Amino acid sequence: MAELQLGVEGADEPGDAYLADNRLTLDVHPNGAGTLSLLHERRKEEVERVEFLRLNCNEEQIDTALAIVPELRHLKSLVLKGGHFKDEYGVSQRGSLTTLPVAMGHLRDLTHLDLSFNSLVCLPECVTELRGLRALLVCRNLLTALPPAVGKLTRLTFLSLMTNRLRELPATLGDLIKLQRLDASDNQLEALPEELGSLGNCTELDFSGNRLETVPSSIGNLTCLKELHLHSNQLVTVPVSLASLPNLSRLDLQNNSLRSLPPEIQNLPFVHLKGNPLGEPESPTDPDRTFCVGERRQPSCAQQRPLLFLFVVTVEGCTVVLPCGVELHFPPGAVTSTEISCRILSPDPRQVKLGHHDYLLSPILELQPHDIRFEKVWRMPFVPHRSRRKREVVIRTFSGTWSDLDTQVLKYMTCCRVLHFSWFLVVSRLKEDKCTVPLEGTRLLSSVDPDIKVTFPAGAVTVARNVKMRVLPVAAEDLHEFSDDQDSLASPLLCLSQNTADHFLKPVKIQLPLPTGVTRLNLDHSRLHLLHGDPGAQTWTDITSQVALEFTHLYVFFEVDHFSWYWLWYTTKECVGGIARKVYERLRKWHVNFVALQRKRDPEQVLLQCVPKNKVESVCKKLESRYRGPEPSDIVEMFEGEQFFAGFEKGIEVDSDRPDCVAGRIEFTFYSHLKNIKEIYVTTLTDRTTEAVKGQVSFYRGSLPETISEEAAKKRKGPDSQWLATLPIRLPRKSSLDKGLGSDISYPPLNLGDEETGYLTEANLLSIARRIGLEWRNIGINLGLSYSQLERIAYNNRDDLDKQILEMLFLWAHSNVSAQGCVQQLIAAMKENDREDIAEEIHSIIELGKRKYRESIRRVGLDRDSSNEDSAIAMV
Repeated sequence: MAELQLGVEGADEPGDAYLADNRLTLDVHPNGAGTLSLLHERRKEEVERVEFLRLNCNEEQIDTALAIVPELRHLKSLVLKGGHFKDEYGVSQRGSLTTLPVAMGHLRDLTHLDLSFNSLVCLPECVTELRGLRALLVCRNLLTALPPAVGKLTRLTFLSLMTNRLRELPATLGDLIKLQRLDASDNQLEALPEELGSLGNCTELDFSGNRLETVPSSIGNLTCLKELHLHSNQLVTVPVSLASLPNLSRLDLQNNSLRSLPPEIQNLPFVHLKGNPLGEPESPTDPDRTFCVGERRQPSCAQQRPLLFLFVVTVEGCTVVLPCGVELHFPPGAVTSTEISCRILSPDPRQVKLGHHDYLLSPILELQPHDIRFEKVWRMPFVPHRSRRKREVVIRTFSGTWSDLDTQVLKYMTCCRVLHFSWFLVVSRLKEDKCTVPLEGTRLLSSVDPDIKVTFPAGAVTVARNVKMRVLPVAAEDLHEFSDDQDSLASPLLCLSQNTADHFLKPVKIQLPLPTGVTRLNLDHSRLHLLHGDPGAQTWTDITSQVALEFTHLYVFFEVDHFSWYWLWYTTKECVGGIARKVYERLRKWHVNFVALQRKRDPEQVLLQCVPKNKVESVCKKLESRYRGPEPSDIVEMFEGEQFFAGFEKGIEVDSDRPDCVAGRIEFTFYSHLKNIKEIYVTTLTDRTTEAVKGQVSFYRGSLPETISEEAAKKRKGPDSQWLATLPIRLPRKSSLDKGLGSDISYPPLNLGDEETGYLTEANLLSIARRIGLEWRNIGINLGLSYSQLERIAYNNRDDLDKQILEMLFLWAHSNVSAQGCVQQLIAAMKENDREDIAEEIHSIIELGKRKYRESIRRVGLDRDSSNEDSAIAMV
């Protein structure tokens, strides 16, 4: 290809495009390294006058091209970078460069050298001979040390060592007297040389993402220094000399282990200190090795969405426990120092595509950055299904589409090993048996029902093929109920699939058990029907007359040349396919009840929940001490992932602007193994001082999951087909609300805020606590309380939700009574948890306080504007 592009020398050649303006930018062209060799062979004089050269170190011919580089004596800028190719996960690959030709040390005019994203373990000796270098970039390599000879590069103004494996820096760095910028972030540095204090012209130093516990006091000599980045280290102290740097405009100390700071530094306006345990006592455990997010390195709640957590992982590895219960284990060497962010997202049926008979067991966990590749194990808790032999739990990840990972189940935890971050969730699915079919044939057995077998003869395939089997047992009582026929019987449903659409070259034999109670002795052939299922169209076709059935005493055999779903029925009914479709649809439904309860101490707070019928009794018993209300609704059938709405009626409406409120209705999505629960604050326009308000809440169907058949969706059309259930809601007269939350608990006087911004008193906090419900933990996390503090509050008050809320709120209040901006932090925490109603109430209290303060100032004549106005009136 390169030869065709270069053409014949002497003409107006296409090769001129490469050599424009003494530049060769070959890293953007395929086989750029090979192109350099051809150019040098055919147009040598022009190539040797090149001043700027860029090559792709991911290409195979890079070694050949490097042999030519020393001959380009006029080079001023040389870029030899990797990272141009990506693997199947989208991760950039290192270049193959591990050394450089010794003769490159003779490039006396070279001022800019970029060797980034390669596989250098040590800095080539020839680099230290390039005395004219002003910029040297060796970031994203595998360097473990720098040679002392690097101090010979006395003309350097910029040195980038970012993302290597450096454990120390040579003292000779202090000889780089013209150096202005030094970036050694994301390494393994444990100490810095005192000689750094000799870099008198340096304006920016970046040592973030290392293992530093302190920095040399000599840095205080760098009078030109403007920015010093030390975040994400293990600093326990910093020298007070940093406070005297005259030009310093940014000092980043975030995410360290600083428990105290010199006042001279702590009071500087450009110091960033988030993520440090300032003022906290020394912990007996090592917080850098194992920690709970929320206790350490948690960013300000005002800067993040709900349930967003940040933490730093170093090359030593660590174990991280998130407040949601997820455990992440990073083994040593899995990644260089990296900031990881985690988000817990509510599952959206438009994004989460569940297969037939899949049950969602967790919310979505998003881990970022997505482009980092490493090897680790992470764990997520799940709800074990009662029929474990028939089902299995898998972790599912999203990379363009959702796919299942190899998952190990350890009691109440699911574990998997992944190489990059993405979105993850836990799903319960039908147990899957799989195998690879070789040319000589094989047999696949079901682990759910050993009587189900698939035999592949020799020669059935020409290329090895992957096949999968899933089996859905159907209980006789369910079959009788769903088909309205007590005499119908059926074998387990067999679901077969493969990784290609090609038919088998030889018939594949399938063995199914006859339905329970049927043997060859009492078999009535006219009642036996073999059904072929189409999972896409969700139709069932009777193929009994199209295949040859063979019988033994307990089994039936038949042959097929392609895979699908197969179901053996034994019934006297006609139109068996229609009955099977109805039964299969009912097998995918859940029987549920709706619950609407009001909090005893605050009837305006309503708890709504959709509960599978087998859990209704235990759920109601657990809530009866704090809530009261009508009996659960009648049983309703719902699909996994189906949307529904709750609307308040007859004078009662939602008392806040909620993101899940659409046209006055609260939006839900039903997942059988997740808590489909929300607490809503309601109000009424009716005057409750004279009489109670008797309203209701009604539940209505929404959209169906995409995997539900069109026929099932058609059944839900019509004016009344969307209604599911209605439950009464009663708001009592105002006089019956005298006893509020916290009336039996006394709290000392409290004033949060200041005179100008307004105060929140203990009475205001009691009023706010009345409106907080089961989301109190998330609010506590966004207020900055640690996971261990919230767990202790929950345990100490495990039988009283009201006391849990009060203790959380007042613990935060007493810890922040003198902190500036604490009221705004409380407002932000409420907004982050979609409690705009509480945020508005706090804002109203503060605005009232401000107005009263201004009025009091005016009354005593201290308001400057009002005093001037009065003086002007007096002069008229």
